Amino acid sequence: MSLRLDCTGKLCPLPVLELARHIRDVAIGEEIAVVADDPAAATDIAAWCRMRDQDYAGPRPDEGGATAYVVRRRT
Repeated sequence: MSLRLDCTGKLCPLPVLELARHIRDVAIGEEIAVVADDPAAATDIAAWCRMRDQDYAGPRPDEGGATAYVVRRRT
């Protein structure tokens, strides 16, 4: 993973806002993992990727039982 954003304990839209703030911190083709425990993050991050022309690579287990929602920068 190129960048890991720990958004545990933050309710949406905060994980999506963190993703938007940091998407340009990685090169095109690299991934950002947004670690979140808010169930709304799953749909919100996928929707943000569709709207912003980024690749949603899906959820992956993360340490401590949280979920990492992985986004691959396309543009």
